[in-house]
Amino acid sequence: MVSKDDVLNALKQVADPHMGISIVEMGLISDVEVGDEGVVSFTLTPTNPGCMSVIHMAGGAKQVVADLEGVKKVNVTVKGHMMEEDINKILSDEPIEKQ
Repeated sequence: MVSKDDVLNALKQVADPHMGISIVEMGLISDVEVGDEGVVSFTLTPTNPGCMSVIHMAGGAKQVVADLEGVKKVNVTVKGHMMEEDINKILSDEPIEKQ
């Protein structure tokens, strides 16, 4: 089973494109939960409520976690963004293909 540490380590691969620093190191990731059924959930809070790169970061974060062995579904929630409702709808509708 995947652990919270596994998830955080995977998320360290995703960098803020403007800062070049991992979204984990920047403190943008919170509320990481790993369920027994392989469901992983976490929140991404951008530093700027108008961040144009948040969808890119959230999508990348969703993919690297989905690539972990044992993960069946990834729920990413963006908070603190002026378009968070629309972004979260896109993220929830975006399927992740396991290879």
